[in-house]
Amino acid sequence: MGLDLGSDRLDNAVEEAQAVANAMGDRLLALQIGNEPDLFKNTGHRTGTYDYAAWHAEYRRFKSAIRATLPHVPFAGPDIAGGRVDWMESFARDEGGDIALLTAHHYIAGQADPASTIGLMLQEEKNYEAVLAKFQSIADGAHLPYRLCETASYSGGGKSGVSNSFAAALWVLDYLFVLASYGCSGVNLETGVNHLGWISHYTPISDDLMGHYGAAPEYYGLLAFTQAARGEQIAVSCDTGGVNLTAYAMRQNARAMTLAVINKDLRQDAAVEMIGAAPRQARVMRLSGSSLSALGGVTFGGASVSNDGTWKVAQVEQARIASGKALLDIPAGSAALITLTA
Repeated sequence: MGLDLGSDRLDNAVEEAQAVANAMGDRLLALQIGNEPDLFKNTGHRTGTYDYAAWHAEYRRFKSAIRATLPHVPFAGPDIAGGRVDWMESFARDEGGDIALLTAHHYIAGQADPASTIGLMLQEEKNYEAVLAKFQSIADGAHLPYRLCETASYSGGGKSGVSNSFAAALWVLDYLFVLASYGCSGVNLETGVNHLGWISHYTPISDDLMGHYGAAPEYYGLLAFTQAARGEQIAVSCDTGGVNLTAYAMRQNARAMTLAVINKDLRQDAAVEMIGAAPRQARVMRLSGSSLSALGGVTFGGASVSNDGTWKVAQVEQARIASGKALLDIPAGSAALITLTA
């Protein structure tokens, strides 16, 4: 678990660190000093010329004070807002021998931006993939894991009708596979009450603030990922023919693999041919909603998550196999997990 210590008072920081360490015990992953410090100057937390060097000097001061009370507590950072590769690189160089992991945040855009639509959410984030590649390189060079310790679709609590729609299930399923492809060791998706005091639109777990919880659309993308991402991720080439479609492959053993095929296109259905596996059997579970903008009625494997949080597969279909290929239609705005058995 991470802890953000944004106060400039050392006594407060030490007390807070002690309280968290006592509460978390062995479950404490690491402490972080400063929440999105690369934005401190923009948000008014610091004035004047405040750059990485200025923050790092503060980091060292806080770390020293905390370690005087908690000598073995682990640290992480730099907990940057997004693509500041230079901060990540500098922190790995300066603190790589004394931290548990490297951390960053990421959102597609802000919820107040009129361009923050379902269409934008489902587009490939080519610029951010370049950042992830650099994060992976920095982490590998420092022999450390890196983690997105805060992320969601649109910042500021998410956008109503977008972040809480079925499209978010497809987005998060694809997003987690992208992160895994670039060696990301873990993710903390934002949920529940946000910093503004209301239930975020991007939350995977709905909450009426009266003790009732439920599976929001995004939850189903997480559920599908847990079913698909078992085993070793292997390379897969995908000729989309102009359809906004992605595919990821996981090998369970010598005879079985699972493909996650995600049709993020707003309009075009896809007729998919799976070539190279020469399967004897292809079992399919679909992730579906009535539309990309649907706020409920989502199913995975033909079933919804029950009120008590349980889920059980209700529908598995067989893909057609012909000439050594598995053939399957993936409608626009849907996804399928295909388990191929040789």
